[in-house]
Amino acid sequence: MARLLIVEDDVSLRENLVRMLQLKGHECLCCESFTNAAAEALTAAPDCILLDLSLPGAYGHEICRAIRQESNVPIIVLTSSDSEFDEVMSMNVGADDYVVKPYRPAALLARIDRALARSGSADSTRGQIDHGGVSLDSVRAVVSYRGKRVELSRNELLILRILMENAGSIISRSELMNELWQTDAFVDDNTLTVNVNRLRRSLESAGVPDDFITTRRGLGYVVR
Repeated sequence: MARLLIVEDDVSLRENLVRMLQLKGHECLCCESFTNAAAEALTAAPDCILLDLSLPGAYGHEICRAIRQESNVPIIVLTSSDSEFDEVMSMNVGADDYVVKPYRPAALLARIDRALARSGSADSTRGQIDHGGVSLDSVRAVVSYRGKRVELSRNELLILRILMENAGSIISRSELMNELWQTDAFVDDNTLTVNVNRLRRSLESAGVPDDFITTRRGLGYVVR
């Protein structure tokens, strides 16, 4: 899988990130010197970087800028700051994504996979997820089942990917809305239902069994 560099000074959070990412098969490296984080990142040559903004003796924005001047590696800012200024500044200096702590594990993993797919650093199998006979090619946005293939829309792809990546676990509606629209505050709850129903119709046209995605009333959705 991917080689990830974590630039985070909170030991507990860093260790939790490492455990979560290793469970997904990723190799994790942790920055040892924040004042030399950019140089360390370039030497390590990771497939993706998770970068905090508030670091002892260093500024996350400057680290991001320095890395981007030398490399196109995907950089995901992972910070406790929900400031619009920090988010805009992060994008301006080269970040690919901006995630506010506390993060949702499934959504963060999906964002990492998306960044890897966009960068082209993923190998030929990283973009494919298989479960229950269903294969999802997240790079080409195609789902296949017993030889039948169906193309998915952006939202159908994101919903199916997060559910399949966490097969057996219930994913809440708010978590899905945050992944699709980066918020659940201003989105009509019925909009998600419409998108899930469209995904179900696409799966049906590929011959996938009706119960592949199950609704858990009051909780969310699960792929068994």
